[in-house]
Amino acid sequence: MSAAGAEAISSGRTALGIEFGSTRIKACLIDADDPATVLAVGGHDWENRFEGRTWTYALDDVWAGLQSAFGALVADAEERHGVRPDTFGAIGISAMMHGYLAFDEAGDLLVPFRTWRNTTTGRAAEELSTLFGVNIPLRWSIAHLHQAVLDDEAHVPGIRSITTLAGYVHERLTGRGVLGVGDASGMFPIDPAARDYDERMLRTYDDLVSGTALSRPLRDLLPEVLVAGRSAGTLTAGGALLIDPTGSLRPGIPFCPPEGDAGTGMVATNAVAPRTGNVSAGTSVFAMVVLEHPPAAAHDELDVVTTPSGDPVAMVHCNNGASELAAWAAMFGRFAAAAGSPLEQDAVFETLLGEALSGPADAGGVVVYNHLAGEPIIGLDEGRPMVVRAPDSALTLGSFMRAQVYGVFGTLSIGMRVLADEGVMVERMFAHGGVFRTAGVAQRFLAAALDAPVAVGDTASEGGAWGIAVLAAYLAHAPRRALGDYLDGTVFASAAVDVADPDPEAVAGYAAYLDRYIAGLAAERAAVDAL
Repeated sequence: MSAAGAEAISSGRTALGIEFGSTRIKACLIDADDPATVLAVGGHDWENRFEGRTWTYALDDVWAGLQSAFGALVADAEERHGVRPDTFGAIGISAMMHGYLAFDEAGDLLVPFRTWRNTTTGRAAEELSTLFGVNIPLRWSIAHLHQAVLDDEAHVPGIRSITTLAGYVHERLTGRGVLGVGDASGMFPIDPAARDYDERMLRTYDDLVSGTALSRPLRDLLPEVLVAGRSAGTLTAGGALLIDPTGSLRPGIPFCPPEGDAGTGMVATNAVAPRTGNVSAGTSVFAMVVLEHPPAAAHDELDVVTTPSGDPVAMVHCNNGASELAAWAAMFGRFAAAAGSPLEQDAVFETLLGEALSGPADAGGVVVYNHLAGEPIIGLDEGRPMVVRAPDSALTLGSFMRAQVYGVFGTLSIGMRVLADEGVMVERMFAHGGVFRTAGVAQRFLAAALDAPVAVGDTASEGGAWGIAVLAAYLAHAPRRALGDYLDGTVFASAAVDVADPDPEAVAGYAAYLDRYIAGLAAERAAVDAL
């Protein structure tokens, strides 16, 4: 047991971060005085549902999953430190960005939660992109709202508020309808000077929908925007019971602004300054690059969001990430068990990713498409996972697994080419997410895909839950310290970071793989039509 950890927990000198990821709800408890120190973690697996041709999560699952993850964290804290936490210095909520949660006057959900994964907003996104002169992706909240207006959906007249998943959870816990600027920037464009919704675009949208069933000004429907370090309310008595039904958790704990997984990923990788960037690989995979200046033109492959402090960021977002890789790993894990040699999940990944290192640099002619869902960057409305190879290709476990990992980064590479053409400079990319837990494999392949150094820190596998815990701890330091200074001087001052430089042979091999990947996209599109 740790005496220092026990003292931090018992005194409430801690920060709790909870992130609702696509496949896992994760809770992370840190020492507020030493944010790099993780005191306890807890998690709960969950999955989206495809119901009525819509990707969604049931809100009952949100609360059941939160309670399960928190309960696991409490048990972990007791096991490690012999102390049951009943209060915290601060709490932060994070979740997958974008999507559509619409509520009526009474706060009741009007239609099932529409997640970022839905690609049914094409007409709305195209109309808004033209209207605003910036790229409005299919997954953005304003695209979902406008598509509902265009389709004259029955719920539109009753809308009194819309928010993201993080905003919804935060409001139920604190009573405040607010959102961190990073998460808000995935709902509606942000004016970087004001660090708030773009007023001109708000007025333009209100003019566009005048006379429709949407009866309220858009600003009245959107959450209030807060930058990192601002107070975002405190835990209510009812909110405490939503987290901990045992009644042990004390109300009154301060909250930081709720953030999206992109913003917490930037914090978790210390990538909030210009010329820094990060890649997050989970159910989706996306790259964030902090900009020195806005792009010269709008690009369908890029959307401009912000850091948790409101600085502009170019985002390359791919709907499909490591889910297909995980599905294959689960199948190999089942084979091992059926053969009488069962392996833990981490051991399965370590074995398979270790084999990937032995595969040819170009994956031996094997090409993997990881598209379980639609992928706007390459024009796919739906996805069909595929493994394709020529008859003379080298099908080995090594080539197959290298192709699987390359496939995670394939669409991302296409989007990153646009940033390179814009002259955006990146000195180093930081990576986080579960696929990077196996040291040195996905990290090296990503360095080859980006042809840039890729860094992974000790907290890479804790990811956004740790990042939002850090933002909660930052409440005690703002506004006298800028977020970047706080991360550099306090959080990452002694953090261990492993850097993989791009290997020329791997860079050439990945380039050859990507050429085949792009050439074969016609087969992927045909599969969507045929299957």
